[in-house]
Amino acid sequence: MDFTLSEEQQLFRDAVAKFVQNEYAFDARKKIVASAQGWSAEVWAKLAEMGVLGVPFAEADGGLGGSSVDLMVVMQELGRGIVVEPYVATVVLGGGAITAAGSTAQRQTLLPGVVAGERQLALAYGEPGSRHDLHDVQTTARRDGSGYVLSGKKVAVLNGATADTLVVSARTAGAQRDAKGVTLFLVERGAKGVSLTDYRTIDGLRAADLVLDGVRIGVDAVLGAVDGGLAPLERAVDLGAAALCAEAVGVIEQLNALTLDYLRTRQQFGQPIGRFQALQHRAVDMLVHAEQVKSIACLAASAAQSTDARERVRAVSAAKSLVGRSGRAVAKEATQLHGGMGVTLDLPAAHYAKRLTMMDFWLGDSDWHTERFAAAAA
Repeated sequence: MDFTLSEEQQLFRDAVAKFVQNEYAFDARKKIVASAQGWSAEVWAKLAEMGVLGVPFAEADGGLGGSSVDLMVVMQELGRGIVVEPYVATVVLGGGAITAAGSTAQRQTLLPGVVAGERQLALAYGEPGSRHDLHDVQTTARRDGSGYVLSGKKVAVLNGATADTLVVSARTAGAQRDAKGVTLFLVERGAKGVSLTDYRTIDGLRAADLVLDGVRIGVDAVLGAVDGGLAPLERAVDLGAAALCAEAVGVIEQLNALTLDYLRTRQQFGQPIGRFQALQHRAVDMLVHAEQVKSIACLAASAAQSTDARERVRAVSAAKSLVGRSGRAVAKEATQLHGGMGVTLDLPAAHYAKRLTMMDFWLGDSDWHTERFAAAAA
């Protein structure tokens, strides 16, 4: 596969890489993660100023009109710094759902604020017991006069407690696991009946459990077609999964570099431990994983916006399955090669390993995506 980027993509990549290197050092990240908010408003504003928040959105919606490959370039560099700002939650998932299902008025009302860094989004789709099945929805949306009343619970909503606007999946028809009958709604975080429980995830991000207790919204809050929300929801989540695969490339490459540096400097028996052949073999295995992940992440990025749903599902699920397994393997090897220091939070390696471990579970783990790929290939 040809990994060559265009000149414009290279320049944008270099700008993001320089920003991460200069503004997102390990000690700075630790302070951001430990803060009450869990992300930096200053960093978010700089990403907006650089145009990073507008990459996947159309120019008519205030964005740069970039492709999923352009998004891949950004995600790889954010991965090198294990950036915790809610880029995937706001730009990729929430913004992706609005792009896929929203009307012109909805897109032009919401997305320019996202691009400017003034509005954050979250996609609330997971429910207790639903695992990764997007069609498993018990949250209900009952028609009431000129609007709807939403009731139910969503779990592990990335950036849920900070998002200004939540994109919520709810059932307007059919049984709990029916594909038809799922509708997407725009819900303001401060709406009456909305309650959120915020918490920090293992990898330093922020998520929240969402309870909707008779939340009343107007018909203008319906995102896309009534009963037809599953298809745009799947497109948004697939774009998010492809973005995570791209981020994993940066995380793995940086963790490999940290591990090689440790092998060169850690002394044992009067010599660097990197001279031991057994450890060299394990380091090579990590490099092989990195190259495989890079290749399949490119495949996922190239197909993430395909109009052929079957092609998109096959590419994204194949990538997410491999990335999940390779990410866990690299995290394990890096931790073991660092020895006891590999499990301490004093070294960056432990934070990269945590991110890789959690990447497998966000937006569908490797087992789930393997089954999804097989179903799409049948």
